[in-house]
Amino acid sequence: MKLYWIKTHWIVKKLFHNYIWDVSNENKTVYLTFDDGPIPGVTPWVINQLEKYNVKATFFCIGDNIYKHPELFEELIADGHSIGNHTFNHLDAWKTQKFEYLDNIKKCEEIIFLNSKTANKSKIFRPPYGKIKRSQSKAIRNLGYKIVMWDILSADFDQKISKEECLANVLLNIESGSIIVFHDSIKAFRNLEYVLPRTLDYLKNNNYNCKVL
Repeated sequence: MKLYWIKTHWIVKKLFHNYIWDVSNENKTVYLTFDDGPIPGVTPWVINQLEKYNVKATFFCIGDNIYKHPELFEELIADGHSIGNHTFNHLDAWKTQKFEYLDNIKKCEEIIFLNSKTANKSKIFRPPYGKIKRSQSKAIRNLGYKIVMWDILSADFDQKISKEECLANVLLNIESGSIIVFHDSIKAFRNLEYVLPRTLDYLKNNNYNCKVL
C-alpha cells in the first residue's frame, strides 16, 4: 500500500511554505534531483545519461557514500552538477534527536567540502524520507540551509511498482518549475534505468530546460 504522494498537493506546499517544493517559472524549466548517492555502477550511469542530453542536475549526497566513493563525488563536481546535503548516515529525522540530527548534517557538510573545494556553496538540504520535525527544520535553516523537498516523486525506489508506472509518475505530472526526485541507488536502479532516459527524451522533445538548484 502506497504511503506517499507522487504529486505534492498545493495545500502541503502552502502549509510547509518554509520548504522549497518547486521553482515557479514560465520558461519550461524543471529541476532533476537524485538522492542517496554516490553509488558505484549507478551514479556513473546517471552521469552518462545526463551528459548525453547536456543536462545538469542536483545530487543530494549521503556523506558516508562520499567518504566511501570520493572519486564518484569528484566526477559529479567535475561535470558541473550541484551538490546537496542528505545527512551523513541517511537518518530518519522522526526517530532522531535534534542535536544528533544536526551533528550528522554537519558531518556530511564537512565531508562535502573536504572532498571538493569547488563544490557549490548554496547549502541545500533534503531530509531522508522527506521526514523532518519542526524544531529540526528551524535549526537547519538557522545553519544557513534551504530545505528542498519536491513537486514530483518518481517512486523509483518502490520495487512494487512497474517501470512503466514509475515513468507515468513523472511524465504525467511534469510542469514548469517541477522539482523531480530520482534516486541513484541500487534499490532504485531497476526503475531508474528505464525511466531516466525516457524522461530526458521527453524533456528534450517538449522543449523543457533543466537547471540545478
